[in-house]
Amino acid sequence: MNSYLHFFDFKQKVNYKTEILAGLTVAMTMVPESLSFAILAGLSPLTGLYAAFLMGLITAVFGGRPGMVSGGAGATIVVLIALSKAHGVEYLFAAVALAGLMQFLIGAFRLGKFVRLIPQPVMYGFLNGLAVIIFMAQIEQFKFTDNGVTTWLVGTPLYVMGGLTLTTILIVLFFPKITKAIPASLIAIVIIFALVLGLNIDTKTVGDIASIKGGLPSFHIPVVPLTMETLKIIFPFSLIMAGVGLIESLLTLSMVDEITNSKGKANREAMAQGSANFVNGFFGGMGGCAMVAQTLVNLNAGSRARLSGIIASLTILIIILFGAPVIEKIPMAALVGVMIMVAIGTFEWVSLRIINKMPKSDIFVGMLVALITIVLHNLALAVLVGVIISALVFAWDNAKRIRARKHINAAGAKVYEIYGPLFFGSVAGFLEKFDIESDPDEVIIDFKESRVADMSAIDALNKITARYSDMNKHVRLKHLSKDCRSKLEKAEGVIVVTMEEDPTYKVVSDK
Repeated sequence: MNSYLHFFDFKQKVNYKTEILAGLTVAMTMVPESLSFAILAGLSPLTGLYAAFLMGLITAVFGGRPGMVSGGAGATIVVLIALSKAHGVEYLFAAVALAGLMQFLIGAFRLGKFVRLIPQPVMYGFLNGLAVIIFMAQIEQFKFTDNGVTTWLVGTPLYVMGGLTLTTILIVLFFPKITKAIPASLIAIVIIFALVLGLNIDTKTVGDIASIKGGLPSFHIPVVPLTMETLKIIFPFSLIMAGVGLIESLLTLSMVDEITNSKGKANREAMAQGSANFVNGFFGGMGGCAMVAQTLVNLNAGSRARLSGIIASLTILIIILFGAPVIEKIPMAALVGVMIMVAIGTFEWVSLRIINKMPKSDIFVGMLVALITIVLHNLALAVLVGVIISALVFAWDNAKRIRARKHINAAGAKVYEIYGPLFFGSVAGFLEKFDIESDPDEVIIDFKESRVADMSAIDALNKITARYSDMNKHVRLKHLSKDCRSKLEKAEGVIVVTMEEDPTYKVVSDK
């Protein structure tokens, strides 16, 4: 059934059946992950489920990317584990609220666009590393804890868990060949659930992780002293959480843009994520950000609108209130199988196919980002390192492009025609191009095929003209922008020629 659904500035043609089924599938995969992350941080399981409900609902309605799913993600909660253990859960809630406020302001001041600066190799490394993390997290489900000791499953429990997981994977792989009207992931979960229940198979279930029964989230002001000391404690954690959450969310937004061949709104998404985290801090949620795995489950199920995210959030709330006895019986093997397929889908296999065509620097950046993501589970650090290295490689490559074509014109003046960008990385090479002692009294430096990019370049022009002036030689600078001319010092013996075809670009200033 197709119809038009309008949420704020989005008007979309919505397939209600697809959106509802996708939302139910997403909810099934969010529950165990939210529980696991909450338990990992030493929090109540309901803290994770409240985060999944609040994050999912607010971002689904107000976010800048239909089809994207947010919830209590491990990337953000890992940042706050140390704070929770050192100062208690109330400080964690305060930090989540402050992080949300930071994210909202970043969106309000339209700073979300800077995600465009993330190069493609960094995206490849981020997604490949994340795929490995998702896969390894599922392998952990093949362990059990007895009297505080965690060991691997062996014998019959291992074979049962492995068999059910493999069956889930096969259903997800082959069911779409029969029909795509119902998400294969949801069918797999239902079939495995019915199989285990009908045959009374003894295997690990959601209820073995924790109980998920509870009530509605209630308003609660974090019980922390309103002092500068408290701010000093929570501010670093909030800042890192805000950064990690926005990076993962905006990277996920870019990924969805690419998959759906459409354009999301980064600043609106940042404001929605911030609002959701702020609300989490006052309603007992652990906060979060966009969830790549669940987003891929949603997209693979055919969702392209906001409705699936709303359905998923409301389903989680219903599970908390009424559905715990049923959901707790869902075999973990079914969810593990679905998430393994998500990990396979998350991995950028194209990066392996084109690896022999990529520059070595891009290969290095992609592998480094993936390694940091896998080893440290710090997505923000991985992306930051990747961006910095990519920027340095770009600067180095452009620094080597500075060229000077030299000739003597009809008037006997030495002409230097500069090619390539003049910026901090290329000024040393630029200064080496000139033969000041041997040059005639008249020198022309033409920047028609160049660009003076920053204050380091302006300083280089001042230096070269000053050296010519010291030898009583006159220099004329041609094809400089008005901004360049205004920033050049009036050194003796220097003439800046104004021409009709002068460029109009601005020089980046360090002031």
